[in-house]
Formats: sequence, C-alpha cells, structure tokens
Amino acid sequence: MYDEPAKSDGFRLLTERLWPRGVSKERAALDRWMKGVAPSHELRKWFDHDPEKWQEFNERYRKELFGSEAVEELLDLIKQHETVTIVYASKDQAHNSTMVLKEFLEDLLNN
Repeated sequence: MYDEPAKSDGFRLLTERLWPRGVSKERAALDRWMKGVAPSHELRKWFDHDPEKWQEFNERYRKELFGSEAVEELLDLIKQHETVTIVYASKDQAHNSTMVLKEFLEDLLNN
C-alpha cells in the first residue's frame, strides 16, 4: 500500500479490515476494498503482527477463509481480470494476512 501504484498492477484490491494510516484514497488508487476477506477483528488483534504467532495465525485465518462468501466473490473478481494486485498495509512483507490469503487463493485456483 505504501508503494506507488503501477500501470502493470491491473485491478487493485485492498484486503485489509482497516484503512491504512496516512494513505489517501487517491494515492491508494484502488479499484475495490474488500474488508470481508480480511481476518476478523478478534484474530487481527490476537495476532498483533507477532511473528512468533505466525503459524497459528495462518491456521486460524485459513479456517475463517474456508467457505467464505467473500472468498467466492474475490475468486470471481480474479477470474474477470487479467491482472489483480492485492494491496496490503503491513510493513512486514512476510508475516501478514495478505500472504496467507494469496496462498489460500492459489491453492483454490490450482486444485
């Protein structure tokens, strides 16, 4: 989210429950904000970006995603667009909900 948008991004999608601090809607250049695929408030607060909780967060978040109507809606969007860029606000590029969501979607799309 803090990187500048690129033309190669295609359809830009924010998958955070909260709007990123200090980022205007114009600067974000989003096509859609899907709060429904973000982790629940409870899970997000429990995780608190603690890498020590990463594995359990990953498992809990996947359980929330499984069978979610929001995931079905997201899969439809992915199928409608040649390129979809999922945008996130976390500064930790390895331990954030979007990485879990990306792997979850790849598993669904490749099976």
